[in-house]
Amino acid sequence: MASPVIKAELRGKAGKGSSRALRREDKIPAVIYGDKKEPTIVTLSRIELVKELNKGGFMNTSYELHVGKNVETVLPRDVQFHPVTDWPMHVDFLRLAKGSSLNIMIPIHFIGEEECPGIKTGGILNVVRHEVEFSCPANAIPESITIDISTLEMNDSVHISTVTLPKGVTPVIDDRDFTIAMISAPSGLKSSETEDDVETEGEEGEEETTEEGTEE
Repeated sequence: MASPVIKAELRGKAGKGSSRALRREDKIPAVIYGDKKEPTIVTLSRIELVKELNKGGFMNTSYELHVGKNVETVLPRDVQFHPVTDWPMHVDFLRLAKGSSLNIMIPIHFIGEEECPGIKTGGILNVVRHEVEFSCPANAIPESITIDISTLEMNDSVHISTVTLPKGVTPVIDDRDFTIAMISAPSGLKSSETEDDVETEGEEGEEETTEEGTEE
């Protein structure tokens, strides 16, 4: 899958005054750094940048940044927003070398909750990890990892070893089979079960006492 494209222009100088002037022209200052090269300062169209931000997954998407005749493969690393208007004010991009991989946090999404037997019988989905750090090819970073829970019963859990991952994507934590989510009984149900167990144990104790008294 080809990376989406963002067009940029080289800017002559950095500085707060220059940046303010650019923003008045609906341009957003940005910098490209990394890959053992000198940083490159550029500007982006605010309209085009906002479109990309509104699509979602901006920070997990590798882009082809077209700067004149040059093309840089980059990953957004930071976006600064205005504290009042929430408009983007500056973007940092990391250069990605060809064939490189990187570690990145990727959100976890769940499907199949309506069909899940454990949830149907009163259980709840207890998410242990909403994000997981993965090692991914720089040009194929998944926007999210989807897990189907439609067959889980009460007290079943999802471990990383049971998750189908895209090609080339591996968990950074590889020394244990960690839990991502589980179907748990609600606290009210747990309390009720505990009380039932206590009552049952009490009844059994009373029966034993009665029998012993009869024998005497």
